[in-house]
Amino acid sequence: MTTLQTSRVAPLLDRLFAEADAATSPIFHTVPESERARLLDSKTEYLQLYSLMKDLWLPVSPETGRLLYMLARSIGAKTVIEFGTSFGISTLFLASALRDNGGGRLITSEFEVSKVAKAREHLMEGGLIDLVEIREGDALQTLSVGLPNQVDLVLLDGAKPLYADVLRLVENSLRPGALIIADNADLCPDYREHMRTAHGNYLSVAVADDIELSIRL
Repeated sequence: MTTLQTSRVAPLLDRLFAEADAATSPIFHTVPESERARLLDSKTEYLQLYSLMKDLWLPVSPETGRLLYMLARSIGAKTVIEFGTSFGISTLFLASALRDNGGGRLITSEFEVSKVAKAREHLMEGGLIDLVEIREGDALQTLSVGLPNQVDLVLLDGAKPLYADVLRLVENSLRPGALIIADNADLCPDYREHMRTAHGNYLSVAVADDIELSIRL
């Protein structure tokens, strides 16, 4: 039995996905679509956008969650960096993989205070909080210091315009063979282009249209 199948984690994930599907954000929906699109592409106003969406869970899909678990298990990941904790659903999948790999450390970053509190609550409920360090604040600051010397896997699932910037912060810690998974990469074509033309540093491929999976060479 994997950690994902235990009586603590399996029903927890089912419940959280249901809550995520039911979540609404009346404030966010008052913002005109054109303004949402502008904020989504902004590298300077992303905090405003995600503050508006603080009631939305923005989780990975169940399929993507299982993919994260499988990838982390397949490479025997011990150290994981996550950009964009939200309510902690993807964090649960990754921490479950670390548990089944024999332990490790997951550093994740989230600037929205209310989401940090809920993510911590969910990780405690799943019995995985001991594997996770949640860094509260803007990832451009929180992930700029105190990183492990060797990182096995990175998940990018925060503000899309920052994917390349966050990758640059952790790049020197990536071991050869480390995996980088960028969710919703279809929304950040510049990042995709960077990963596919990175002068031999990465091999990168699209998965299921909206995920970019890359390996550090």
